[in-house]
Amino acid sequence: MNRRSTPEADAQRAIVQALRFALSRDAIVHHCANEVTEAGPRGARRQSILVGMGVHAGFADLIVISGGRVLFLEVKSETGRLRKSQEVFRDNVCAQGFGWALVRTVDDALGALADNGFTCRVRLARRAAP
Repeated sequence: MNRRSTPEADAQRAIVQALRFALSRDAIVHHCANEVTEAGPRGARRQSILVGMGVHAGFADLIVISGGRVLFLEVKSETGRLRKSQEVFRDNVCAQGFGWALVRTVDDALGALADNGFTCRVRLARRAAP
């Protein structure tokens, strides 16, 4: 069986592993499973159930909570683009004073931690503004 190429999922797994290594042991790194990928009526019903249970359109892929700080990370492949709902979510959380970052690599994610003042077990370099 050939494994289907999943660049975003592969990047996200690497990012989660790096965050768990870099952050304190009591940090929370949580993936928000926000959508059903099943097509057809059954998938639509399952998605409707999730929305009723509090799923929010555009919610970031990862939420990082550590040292009294909260950071939302949206993971995209090298060519991935934000959907409109993700842009709205970004704008809403940033307006409320939370950190949000689009990350494509482990280095992006570690840089986002540094940019948002997270205390880490490893030394992080601050990124230049995009």
